[in-house]
Amino acid sequence: MALTDTQRFVTGKAAPLTDFTRILRRLNIDGPLFGGLLLICALGLAVLYSAVGESTRLTMNQFIRLGVAVVAMLIVAQIPPDIMRRWTPLGYAVGLVLLVFVLTSGDVGQGARRWLNIGIRFQPSEIMKLAVPMMAAWYLHDKSLPPKIGQLLIVGVMIVVPTVLIARQPDLGTSLLIAASGIIVIVLAGLPMRLMFGLAVSAVPGALVLWNFMQDYQKQRVLTLLDPDSDPLGAGYNIIQSKIAIGSGGLFGKGWTNGSQAQLEFLPERDTDFIFAVMGEEFGLFGVLSLLVLYAFVIGRGLYIATQAHDTYSRLLAGSISLTFFVYVFVNTAMVSGLIPVVGVPLPLVSFGGTSMVTLLAGFGILMSIHSHRKLLPH
Repeated sequence: MALTDTQRFVTGKAAPLTDFTRILRRLNIDGPLFGGLLLICALGLAVLYSAVGESTRLTMNQFIRLGVAVVAMLIVAQIPPDIMRRWTPLGYAVGLVLLVFVLTSGDVGQGARRWLNIGIRFQPSEIMKLAVPMMAAWYLHDKSLPPKIGQLLIVGVMIVVPTVLIARQPDLGTSLLIAASGIIVIVLAGLPMRLMFGLAVSAVPGALVLWNFMQDYQKQRVLTLLDPDSDPLGAGYNIIQSKIAIGSGGLFGKGWTNGSQAQLEFLPERDTDFIFAVMGEEFGLFGVLSLLVLYAFVIGRGLYIATQAHDTYSRLLAGSISLTFFVYVFVNTAMVSGLIPVVGVPLPLVSFGGTSMVTLLAGFGILMSIHSHRKLLPH
């Protein structure tokens, strides 16, 4: 006789799987994570439609890119973590070679050399967003944790080399994100608090050294953060218009496609770096908080998957991917709100673009693979 829902609850017997749940499990898809990602992407497409001036063509292009990214996520989700770990050094090495090719023979666009054209045009730096944390986790997975000083130095070199190569393109925003993804692995591996404090203190003179290697436009972004009104029609224009757009949205916004700053083109880069300002103007505080709650859910689910992973490599990698996604969200929203300098980091899964979306969803494919291939302990 079939059990009722109440009987299943009392006896502790699991409810039978639905056909949809079975399909998700066969495809190694984590339902909660996949659902959260789809909601973010759906909201992103709605905001993007307004940001690109209600262009059906551009919105459809983004939808197609999203479809490609989802396929990439599904493919990656089928690869067991053990196989990923085995191939990690090769992937990291290929990424470094491609970065060198970018500096020597890459395509130039908007004053930067960031692209390679091998039949398809792509940014090799996107590969390193996954390759760097994977390599750091690969090196530490069979070591006793917390890591020793010598091991930390080796991992540091693995992080610094691609970071410097990408910073020379120049692409400061991406280089900092890649460095953060590797540093997160080190922190999750059990970096001692006294060492973390020492590194934080050393960051002050390190920032002074970095200042000497920054491009003039990058220095200007930092100075503009301190005083945007010093050049309201020049370097400070973007952030001033962004804060006007966010502030004018109020609690519930001006309505979808009714944002004056975006629709009248006062807001620059409104479909990429500053799309968060478009959302703030049109959907208000309520809409912005809804998006942030979805982001928080996805990050939380990723961290839960990290805690359930069956080996050190999987735990460190899953934790890094989840927390790096948090860094993406924080950097973009803080940048658009005028809390940190503008560094050219798009809002994940919302801003217009394809390569970044494929990388992000491939990363979540890794999380799904880790979760579906975990070794469950018998009760």
